[in-house]
Formats: sequence, C-alpha cells, structure tokens
Amino acid sequence: MVILSIDTSTRICSVALHNQGELLAEINLHVAQSHSEKLAVICKDILAYAGVKQTDVKAVAVAAGPGSYTGLRIGTSTAKGLCYALDIPLIAVNTLRGMANTMALKVAPDTLLCPMLDARRMEVYCMLTDTQLNIIKPTAPVIVTENSFAEILSGNKVLFFGNGAAKCQPVLQHPNASFLTHSAISAASIGQLAWQKFKNNEFEDLAYFEPDYLKEFQAIKPKNLFA
Repeated sequence: MVILSIDTSTRICSVALHNQGELLAEINLHVAQSHSEKLAVICKDILAYAGVKQTDVKAVAVAAGPGSYTGLRIGTSTAKGLCYALDIPLIAVNTLRGMANTMALKVAPDTLLCPMLDARRMEVYCMLTDTQLNIIKPTAPVIVTENSFAEILSGNKVLFFGNGAAKCQPVLQHPNASFLTHSAISAASIGQLAWQKFKNNEFEDLAYFEPDYLKEFQAIKPKNLFA
C-alpha cells in the first residue's frame, strides 16, 4: 500500500513515499516560500524517482498543523487535489506528533519530548509526549517564560526541539532541559504515522477537512513609506 506524504507546515517543503510503512523515497526542499511553486513538481518527481505510478498510490497523508498558515493551506489543497483526482482517502497527521516521532528513537527512553514551532515573539506551538508518543500535554500555543515548564522539568528530563526551541533556550534554564534547534520536519515521519492510520481506516472527510491552524490568520498591513 503506497502512501504519499506531504509536510509544508514550515519553510521546508517535504514529500515522502512509503510502501507498507517502509520508506521508498523522500525529498526535502529547504527554500523559503517555494511551496506553491514546487510542491506539485516534487510530488510528480518523487513518484518517477521511485518508479511508482500514480494509480499505485492508495492514500495521501498531510501534516495537519500547527504551523505556517500559508504552508498548511498549500499542503492541504495539494493533498486534497490528489485525493480527488485519484479517488483515494486523505490522512491527517499532527505536525508536532510527526516531529516527536522523528526524535523518539534518538533519545533515552525516560526523556520527554517537546516539539516546538515558532509562533512569533515569545510564543510557540508545542506538545509534550513520551518516547512512545503518548501525549502528556496536547498541542497548544504557549507564551514561553522561565516558569512555563517548571513543573514538568522538576521531575523529568525534557528535550525541546524544533524551530521554536532556539528562542526558548535562554529562558528555560534548568538542568533537566536540553535543546536541539533544528526543525525535525520530515514527511517521512508523517508517512510512518499515516501507515498506522491507514490500517485503522482513520481517514478525513475530503470536503470538510481543514488544517489545525490553532490561531486565525492575521494579515499584516504594509507600512506606507510615503506617509
């Protein structure tokens, strides 16, 4: 069962292809604002590279947020378009859960995972899981202060990681806190989790599915340089 997976929740445009949960191919494009131009091309190219026909794809998985409003919108619309065209189901995977899945086998079993996505200023989107991906604190926007994770850090080692972790590191000074500031974004991880959902028939309603933006989109009014 071939699943095509898409993650455009950050500046990284990531696409992966799995068969029965085994990774066939992955393409990660680290170019800002390239999603709308490159995503459809990457989806086409990865099938060609792996020697997979479109008709062999049995589901499309998408990182469902949180993350960039524009990125999530582009990824979702592309995934829906493929599902409609191929008459196959859509699978949605929480972006932060996908990030946690990427790190779960790279840390000690007693370490808690806190994937973070930058939400501007001192706010992040984050969740807290153990290495088995059991959710300890669900996805939420958090304004980071020195006391934000004090209770959990008092008795647990916690790895903070993702593109929101760098700005938190100077604030969260605690011996149980460790940090990785890379994004850990990977459509390959989304695809691994999507395979489990596929086997459980956990599909989305194509007509009504929307990403989990967590916040309403706020357009920034450009400054009038001549005022």
